[in-house]
Amino acid sequence: MCGIVAYTGSKPVMPILLDGLKRLEYRGYDSAGVSVISRKKLKTIKAAGKLNHLEAKVDRNISAHCGIGHTRWATHGGPTDENAHPHNDTKKRFAIVHNGIIENVEALKASLGKATKYNSETDSEVIAHLLTQQTGDLASRVLAVLSQIVGTYGLAVVDQNNPDTIVVARNGSPVILGIGDGEMLAASDMSAIIRHTDQVIHLDDGELAELTPGGFKVMRMDASITNKEAITLKDLNAHYDLDGHPHFLYREIVDQPGTISQTISGRLDERFSTAHLGGLNLEARDLIGVKRITILGCGSALYAGMAGASMIESLARIPVVAEPAAEFRYRNPVIEQDTLYIVVSQSGETFDTLAALREVRRKGGFVLGIVNSVGSTIAREVDGGIYMHAGPEVSVASTKGYSSMLVAFSLLALLLGRSRDISPQRGTSIINELKQLPQHVQQVLALEPDIAKLAKRYKKSSSAFFIGRTHGFPIALEGAQKLKEISYIHAEAYPASELKHGPLALVTKDTPCFVVLPNDDLLPKTISSIEEIKARGGPVIAVTSAPASESERIDKLAKAVIRVPDTGELTSPVLFGVVFQLLAYHSAVSLGRDVDQPRNLAKSVTVE
Repeated sequence: MCGIVAYTGSKPVMPILLDGLKRLEYRGYDSAGVSVISRKKLKTIKAAGKLNHLEAKVDRNISAHCGIGHTRWATHGGPTDENAHPHNDTKKRFAIVHNGIIENVEALKASLGKATKYNSETDSEVIAHLLTQQTGDLASRVLAVLSQIVGTYGLAVVDQNNPDTIVVARNGSPVILGIGDGEMLAASDMSAIIRHTDQVIHLDDGELAELTPGGFKVMRMDASITNKEAITLKDLNAHYDLDGHPHFLYREIVDQPGTISQTISGRLDERFSTAHLGGLNLEARDLIGVKRITILGCGSALYAGMAGASMIESLARIPVVAEPAAEFRYRNPVIEQDTLYIVVSQSGETFDTLAALREVRRKGGFVLGIVNSVGSTIAREVDGGIYMHAGPEVSVASTKGYSSMLVAFSLLALLLGRSRDISPQRGTSIINELKQLPQHVQQVLALEPDIAKLAKRYKKSSSAFFIGRTHGFPIALEGAQKLKEISYIHAEAYPASELKHGPLALVTKDTPCFVVLPNDDLLPKTISSIEEIKARGGPVIAVTSAPASESERIDKLAKAVIRVPDTGELTSPVLFGVVFQLLAYHSAVSLGRDVDQPRNLAKSVTVE
């Protein structure tokens, strides 16, 4: 889980590499380094810690026009200068940066013999030494080495004997080419290169590319040439700036009225009271034939999928389950022809979700994707799907991405519901609900001062509970996730009905309990759960859309109440989610946490 940037062209390479690494910081890392070719000599500089440690060692004015850079999350070996990438061979002719895991590293080391001296504890370094054992040009050497490797890689290699050439390769870890005017770039993430070009090519697994200032050549592992066409990306660069906000996370929270509008835009068919989702590649008769749905995701995407399952079951009366993508693929799942499979991933590169997608398709299943990143691997490999159009998300904790996933599921639930069970009148009501959602989110954002006070009141809590019933339980899961991942306060989520089956034993006066209270048929039962918590001395914070008739009762039971607009069951998860995003954000800020780059976490998990 790390970042790559590479450049060859006429411009000084060091500022480009350092800027690219800076833009990759949001993915999470514990060390960084660069290798450049200057006056036919390879120079490698690297440092553990934040990027400023590397910058202190670097001469930005070094005369070099070709190089590679890397930010690393430690897997094999701790976060030290020696374990940082790039890695060199003994004679320092080659430099490599590598994302992924080499599973047969011990066998490869044995093949090199005991005479080979290693400078790091990493699995990646073996690639540099293997390159010295090959012959031919750089691309041929890399192909020969990759034929020996078992595992995953996103790879970039330079050779001081070929001072303007970079070779990159991909298997399970993303690599993107950027096409410039007399220059070529490569990166593991669009953020590192979008400032320099909007023409990009995504490598597929099993592909290698040779880059020179004059252009590129893409080939398969058998050295046969492939024809890859660039896609044009527009208006992405602005998303990588703070725009006056203190953190990217905060910007992405307050941007949600706009990003939700983008997700909805052009997708409401008011004439037929349904949703227009042309990218599904499914006809109306195909939708009627769906007997059940399985939703797969990881982290916040899974919780959005659980909420989506409730939406679809409620409106379309189709059995739906949501489960972790990694667990699904390892239990040898039964793939059925009348089941629709949906994978959910903000980045479109999540390793476990991609592996689950491939397992389903290998067994003949039809897979839709809900993805944010245009051109990502999942977006390219699914049979159809929905782009979220939320724009790049920089902060590790997902906010606008999560909300846009919920909106995408709302649109899909509307479409499936109208094809099966709900009336045009109900469809029109849902459309109006979706059209008003950006305005309702803005109303929730206006509650920020009250939410910030709550965050400060409970910031010293060692643990917190989030509870909800049926539709509210996925919201509670996501609320707990947000609080623990950026504030480091331990948080657990439970269905309200499960309190008596264990969790009540942990409720004390020092354990805040955040209760999801939507205005639904189960509101009285969830209020009863609040009474159980209060009877054990636990402070209750109610987040509710309950009507005025229930307000007095809730006010008596709860230490604090946050009231959100009373919308429908499809859009209320978004509103409750925004409350918990602000709660987590202000908790983290008041505790002095690194809000955008929480410890031990990466934005996109691209290794198993």
